[in-house]
Amino acid sequence: MTRDAFNDIIDRLNRKLYVIAYRILKNQQESEDVVQEVFLKMWTMKEKLNKYDDITALAVTMTRNNCIDLLRKRKNINSEKNGSDVLTADSSPSPYDRLVSLENREIISEIIEDLPDAWRDLIKQREINGLSYEEIALQSGMNINNLRVVLSRARQMIKEKYISYTNERGKAERITGKVL
Repeated sequence: MTRDAFNDIIDRLNRKLYVIAYRILKNQQESEDVVQEVFLKMWTMKEKLNKYDDITALAVTMTRNNCIDLLRKRKNINSEKNGSDVLTADSSPSPYDRLVSLENREIISEIIEDLPDAWRDLIKQREINGLSYEEIALQSGMNINNLRVVLSRARQMIKEKYISYTNERGKAERITGKVL
């Protein structure tokens, strides 16, 4: 593979890989570093790249794997820091917080399941599977602008149903005197 051909790959994939890394890491500098590492690894294996059917899929997989590795390193570093003789406050959620979070996830899952089939599938692809608008548009055959509109409407419906549900539950709890 020539340097120009590889530069074309970088130009084509740089933004996409950065977005994937940033969604996972939530850190601009680390995301940029991961993307740079991926391109460096790809350059070192440039002679083998022609064997791959889908270089984009390879780059995305490498990016996700590098992000996961970085998260594991972060977790290990935090574990080592917390393992010192200094007592630290427990930052893990309380059983009550975990219960509330679990209930909220279950409510939202039920709401998503009640969406029209097309909306439900698109929301799951975007919000649960983490696919980009472009990936979903390719799979579904939809125009990206139409896809954005449908997802926006689906999110709005989820929000309205969630608010309605929590308001109704709050009224019922006030009437019966029950609280979680």
